[in-house]
Amino acid sequence: MSLYGDFLKNRISRFFCPGKEILYPAPNGRFMQYFTDTDMGLDIGKVNLAVEAAFADHGRGLVQMPPKVYVTLPAGDFRTMPAYIPSLSIAGVKIVNVHPENPAKGLPTVMALTIILDIPTGQPKAIINATKLTDMRTGAAGAVAGKYLSPKKEIVLGVVGTGRQAEAQVMAISRELKIREIRVWGRSPEHIRKFADRFIEYPCHSLPIEKVCDCDLLVTTTPSRSPIVRSEWIHEGTHINAIGADAPGKEELDPALLRRAQVFVDDAAQAVHSGEINVPIREGLFRETDIAGTLGEVVIGKKKRARSDSITIFDSTGLAIQDLAIAHIAMEHGRKIELPFL
Repeated sequence: MSLYGDFLKNRISRFFCPGKEILYPAPNGRFMQYFTDTDMGLDIGKVNLAVEAAFADHGRGLVQMPPKVYVTLPAGDFRTMPAYIPSLSIAGVKIVNVHPENPAKGLPTVMALTIILDIPTGQPKAIINATKLTDMRTGAAGAVAGKYLSPKKEIVLGVVGTGRQAEAQVMAISRELKIREIRVWGRSPEHIRKFADRFIEYPCHSLPIEKVCDCDLLVTTTPSRSPIVRSEWIHEGTHINAIGADAPGKEELDPALLRRAQVFVDDAAQAVHSGEINVPIREGLFRETDIAGTLGEVVIGKKKRARSDSITIFDSTGLAIQDLAIAHIAMEHGRKIELPFL
């Protein structure tokens, strides 16, 4: 076995079998760390605050973040998401897939790795298993949107979809708003039951989708490619977190609803390309100039809900700055192993 192979074998053995000595140093003394189980012990309230701060930096123009790049595969896609947040002295890139049929194979729909770079040299210094972190940081964005855009602080929460992101939204929003009741719709009765079992602390009711939409804050988390939420189901004063549309061709909301609402986005360039507004813009039913502002602008007070009876929509595509914000705190948690960087 090579020097590198022997080193790696013993380093991994030490990771899984604490106390085993390492026989060889890295040939050049350079290491990077691999982090896993980084969600363990991670406080959701702290994640919400970190993501809110990242959005504030975005609203002030203090980050570097080009739009995510998509590569289409036969059964899904993967995206690369680079960013730099000077206020946190952190730079890196996330690689994340979306394969809708994965659950039938026993795999998550979404899996991710984040690579953190040393800013002065560009050397990779950490690799993070970011699959669960991706759920958490997306949930946090919805929580921040609800905190600033919901006119009510005690809410009936409507949830369309029953997957991991639906759960993440509920957990994060519950840290910012008081949930009085959850109304949920999904295609699978078994998934609805499991979702309700996850939140036994709240009255949780499985209802037809139009009844779920009769709520104070609505979360949509499906991969739909045609609208499933009709405009006439949404009453004045509702806030909506539109989470599911995160790639070109996806849409969950009736375009007529967009025209009734103030639409706030996480990032204008990404939303136009792949957010809830991407299909209506392509079909001439919505314009980029109709965007009311970004969530970052809302956080810093530059933009806001016009009236208490306005309908507001947060179009979430998922930003690389969210990934770096959660990575910054997540590296304090979970297991880690040092690997040689040759």
